[in-house]
Order: sequence, then structure tokens, then C-alpha cells
Amino acid sequence: MILYPAIDIRDGKAVRLAQGDFAQETVYDAEPLSAARAWVEGGARWLHVVDLDGARDGKPANLAHLERIAGELGVPVQFGGGLRSLASIEAALAAGAERVILGTAAYTDVDFLDEAIAKHGPRVTVSVDVRGGKVASAGWTHQTEMEAGAVIEHLQRRGVKRLVYSSIERDGMLTGPDVEEVKRVAEAVRGTFIYSGGIGTLEDLRALAELRQVNLTGVIVGKALYERRFTVAEGRAALREDADRKPKRRRTPRRPEPATG
Repeated sequence: MILYPAIDIRDGKAVRLAQGDFAQETVYDAEPLSAARAWVEGGARWLHVVDLDGARDGKPANLAHLERIAGELGVPVQFGGGLRSLASIEAALAAGAERVILGTAAYTDVDFLDEAIAKHGPRVTVSVDVRGGKVASAGWTHQTEMEAGAVIEHLQRRGVKRLVYSSIERDGMLTGPDVEEVKRVAEAVRGTFIYSGGIGTLEDLRALAELRQVNLTGVIVGKALYERRFTVAEGRAALREDADRKPKRRRTPRRPEPATG
């Protein structure tokens, strides 16, 4: 599994929210690029960047920060927040995102989702953000009555192959993941998914790694890294990230054919 350090951007700063509540914000770095650089210098192979302003307002507001992070640090970035049109997806990709993460519009606009998958399929991820078993939208500010399992099934029927599953109640609380919940999600997901929510210790990461769910491919971590509960290198080791990387097969040189005649 891959460790995804999170950089959540609001008002131009790297922040973290508690349980998705914009009123419970902690600013960790005045410059998102600085936060991202610290994770990359610590060994991160991917970054998870969220435009909180865009998620709340419905259109990206921090593409300039994305462009600097993707352009200067040399690691792939998955980016979400306010991507509710093909134009906004293409703007994020042009700014350097390797993957885009769709949220609200993926549930509410079937035509948009179909077009996004048709045009950018391998680079599209959909975030399923869950509170009390129901999906939240609009930057977690609106609670729907849509059951998480039904939403996952719907998205997969539309061709979505990669998901981010976020437990809003645990986000930013450092209380650990609900392992049984993760197991249920793994049973429902036919593609792959990345988990987010509540990671506070290396033991939390090890618990997820020990599930050995082949479709659980990564874990997003924010507050625990900012508060130095563990380092990026320690987190990667707990997830056995390097062990999951298949070594390249060495090619055996062909012996020359014996001369004839």
C-alpha cells in the first residue's frame, strides 16, 4: 500500500479540519508548497492535495498551488476539490495533477461522470465521503440520505475503477480506523480504493496492512504527519510500501547460437 500525505488547502494555507468541519480548522503551514516539500523530502512517492475552497464553493480555487507543487517536487499528485465540470478536470490535469478526484458531481450528474470516465478514465478517482453510513457532499457540508454501499455500487456500474473512501467522523481525530468498516468497503469495491480517516499511529497503519485486502491500495494521512506522530518513512514501512513494489525481473542474456557449416 502507498502512503499519501495530505495537503488540504484553504485560503492559500495548508490546513486540517476536524470531522470535515470548516469551523474546526488548524493551520499547519502558511505555504502549501512548503508542507508538500517536507513530505517529499521525507520519502513520499505520492501526494494527496485537496482544494477545500473549491470543494465548498463548487469550482477550483487553488490550481496555482497545485501547479507549483506538481511542477517543483517531481512526484505524482492526486487532486480534488470543486471538480464539477470537464473544464475544471482539464484545468487540474493541465496544472499537473496525475489523477483527479471527483466528489459531489459524480453522484448528482450522471452525464458528467460518464463523460469524465470516457475521456479521462484511468486518471479519474471518485471520493465517497461517509458520515453515519451516508454520503456527504459539497465539501462535506451537506449530508445526503444516500447509503454508502449503494453509491459505491452505482459508481462501479458507471465504470469507476478507483475510489477514495473517507470516514468523516474519524477525519482529523487521530482515533484510528474502523477496521470492520474497511473490510466491508473492501468487499463492496470491485476495483481499488484508498482509505482516509482517523490515522493516528503506526499501529493504525499496520492494522490496515494486516488486512491484506488486495483492493486497498493506499492510505491518506494528514494530521498525524503534521503533528509528528510518525514520519513519512515510518508510515511507508508500516504499510510495507516498498515490499509491495515488484522487483524488476532480470533478463538473462541469450547464449549465442553455435556456429554451423
